[in-house]
Amino acid sequence: MVCKYFLFMLVFLTTCIHIFAWTDCGSVDGSIAKVQVSNCSQNARRCILKRGSNATMTIDFKPKVDSDSVKAVVHGIIMGVPVPFDLPNSDGCLNSGIKCPIKADGEYKYFTNMPILNEYPRVTVDIKWELQDSIGKNLICALIPAKLQ
Repeated sequence: MVCKYFLFMLVFLTTCIHIFAWTDCGSVDGSIAKVQVSNCSQNARRCILKRGSNATMTIDFKPKVDSDSVKAVVHGIIMGVPVPFDLPNSDGCLNSGIKCPIKADGEYKYFTNMPILNEYPRVTVDIKWELQDSIGKNLICALIPAKLQ
C-alpha cells in the first residue's frame, strides 16, 4: 500500500507552476490543452519531484462527449512496468476544480495537490495520469516523465 501512495506522490512538485514536456498517451473522448506540474521547468526532460514538499498538478482539457462523472486513474511506470494504485480522491468531480456533469466541447481544468513524503525512495518514473468518463473511456491520458529526489 505504501508503494501505491509513493507512486501517487510522484505526480506532484512544489511552489511555482510551469509547463513542461509531457506526451498524450491515449486520449479518446477528449483532448489535452495543457499539463502543468508545480516547480517543473519548461525545458526539463523530467520533472524533479522533491521529497518533503507539497506539489500541485493541473490538466486543462476539452471533452468530446458529455459525462456525468470523471474518474482519475494513475499508474507509475517503472522500468516499463505499469503499477496501478488507488488515489485518496479519484473522483474528478470532487475538490478538483471540475463541476459535473461535464459537456462536450467545454473547457475544464482538473487539479490536485498532495504532499510528497520524505520516506519515498529516489526513483525515475513515468506517471500515466488518466481522466475517465462515466463509461470508463479515457477523456484524457497524459504521460509525465518524473524523477523523485
